[in-house]
Amino acid sequence: MTMIMTAKLQTAFNAEMQQARSLYAQGQYLPCFRRLERAHILGQRHYIPHVINHYWMLKVGLRRRDLREILGQTLRIIGSAGSLIGWIPTGNTGGANVSPIKPMPIPADLAHFFDEGSVSQSINE
Repeated sequence: MTMIMTAKLQTAFNAEMQQARSLYAQGQYLPCFRRLERAHILGQRHYIPHVINHYWMLKVGLRRRDLREILGQTLRIIGSAGSLIGWIPTGNTGGANVSPIKPMPIPADLAHFFDEGSVSQSINE
């Protein structure tokens, strides 16, 4: 398991998070959350980015007064510790609308960030 994101992956994660923050500041919470889901896919294998991502998802849940999302993100912040041991559901988008342990397909435009050498053990293996 690698603890440090590659520069390419870090750049992509940061770009998605920056777009999410910008949309959040504009009060555009649904498009913001879509960007956070993409960032989750990119960052879930790395503890700090994983927690930061769920924190922002929680912020969106709070702004939208979405109790399901608030509870789901609170639990997922705790569950982010799974990324410390490489136990993550590959491709999972991280929202409370999906099981926190459900592997999901990685979108085609993000798949190139996950070559065989960079993928840590996931729960779908």
